[in-house]
Amino acid sequence: MLFGLAIGASILMGVQLESRVFNADTSEAMRKIEDVFTLINGRYVEKVDANVVAQNAITGMLEKLDPHSVYFDVSQMQDVNEQFDASFEGIGISFELLPGPEGADTLAVLNVLPGGPSEHVGLQSGDRIVKVDGRSTIGYTNDDVRKNLKGPRGSKVIITIQRPGVVDPIEFEIVRDQIPIYTLDASYILENGTGYIRLNRFARTTYQEFLTSLRTLKGQGMERLVLDLRGNLGGYMEMAIRISDEFLKDGQLIVSQKGETDDSNESFYATGSGLWETGPVMVLIDGASASASEIVAGALQDHDRALIVGRRSFGKGLVQKQYLLRDGSALRLTVARYYTPSGRLIQTNYEEGDKLDYYASKAQLRKEDGTKSSTELLEGIADSLKYRTDSGRVVIAGGGIIPDFVVSPDSLSPLLQEIINRSVENLFIRTWVDLYGASLKTTWGETQDKFVSEFEVGPDMLEAFWAYSAQKGVIVGDRTTESTSPLRFTVAESQVDFKNIKALLKGRLATRLYDRSAWYPVWSGVDHLLIEAKLLWNPAEELATHYSEVR
Repeated sequence: MLFGLAIGASILMGVQLESRVFNADTSEAMRKIEDVFTLINGRYVEKVDANVVAQNAITGMLEKLDPHSVYFDVSQMQDVNEQFDASFEGIGISFELLPGPEGADTLAVLNVLPGGPSEHVGLQSGDRIVKVDGRSTIGYTNDDVRKNLKGPRGSKVIITIQRPGVVDPIEFEIVRDQIPIYTLDASYILENGTGYIRLNRFARTTYQEFLTSLRTLKGQGMERLVLDLRGNLGGYMEMAIRISDEFLKDGQLIVSQKGETDDSNESFYATGSGLWETGPVMVLIDGASASASEIVAGALQDHDRALIVGRRSFGKGLVQKQYLLRDGSALRLTVARYYTPSGRLIQTNYEEGDKLDYYASKAQLRKEDGTKSSTELLEGIADSLKYRTDSGRVVIAGGGIIPDFVVSPDSLSPLLQEIINRSVENLFIRTWVDLYGASLKTTWGETQDKFVSEFEVGPDMLEAFWAYSAQKGVIVGDRTTESTSPLRFTVAESQVDFKNIKALLKGRLATRLYDRSAWYPVWSGVDHLLIEAKLLWNPAEELATHYSEVR
């Protein structure tokens, strides 16, 4: 389910129906629904669960509205709240399920979250959790992890782990605590005074995370900023507004929303002095940048504040308000559409109730070749879809944000695609960390900077990877092996894109040794869109200069 939701900050307990709902037609319709519900529960040939009937009725009512009005039952609401609150209560690990005996999954620690209770007791990446409170974890599912490792702050859980290289199992008593979920994936100086911030969603903590990183980068001498919103499906509108405010001048419109009721019509403006109102900015987006991401990109584009680079964004311009129902379930209902400062509606067209086609259309890759400016894409565009920025530049409506420079997607080599599709590199790095993780940490330290800048994938590691890949059916050169896969993929060594392969292995290794933030500075050297974007600083700087001169 799409997580990109430009939802309002207010969440109401119980259903608060406005007086205008109760006219003759709606009252008669509600009586009809009640009659049918009573008949089904009292007269149907088999006994039915009234709650299930009610949930099905709600789902049926929503199906014909729009793709983003949804119902969450009580169990789903816990996960939803964790995502938007950006925290949960548990032991503080990210985990993975590994193939176990007779196909039953087992549980392993992927990363230990900094500052959490698992770090305090000494859990390590790669530890296999074999028991929880004395019960085996063989056959665990994601739901089992949630039920058994998450829990109220202050409660205790005893886990037994098997550590690679250690013969005997180790037992830990862990006191659960509040665990933050960070929405900022990475923040660092990319090169030559260029700062880089990547946000994965917009939750309650996002603005503060962003502000802290922005201040840190400024203190490190940042002269220009890349704000990476690729894959960011959105979240709280308020967070998008506050982040946009850091780039814009006092009084500039950020976004407006329009609905059927008076309280659904509102405009939001920049206030005071922002932390980065003059320096050059580049915003990266793609087809999975949605909702709140599009609010930021649209506002900065329409005010000529940032250069937008990448792919056309998702096109989710509907505002939801969340209503908690009496049993703890919730209805997230579309109450308005939102518009960029120039007046563009970001929402793409959708047929009533046709959600499958709606999402399938989003998955289609657009086929533009090379890097093109938006002005090169204007040919054949209807005048009704052309809008103008503050300086008079033409921007295109019609669904999503179309970047100022559209960059074609990178084509991964067949070998790299095969490796990633079979998760060969992940499986290999897991075994590599089991063997050498402790010595790597001793050599490179607990902070990732030195590892990222100096570690290289050497011939021994690469050869071990080719041997492991061959076992999985991905064979490079004339290597022979007893493959565990009946499906073989063979490629000549001359066709190997060594730079990408080495970056992939180093990035996966960095992620396991440190955390996900280590992936981005490693991959940046082969990140096609980022490489193309770095060639476009001249127009970005021209926009910044013009913006600072306009009163």
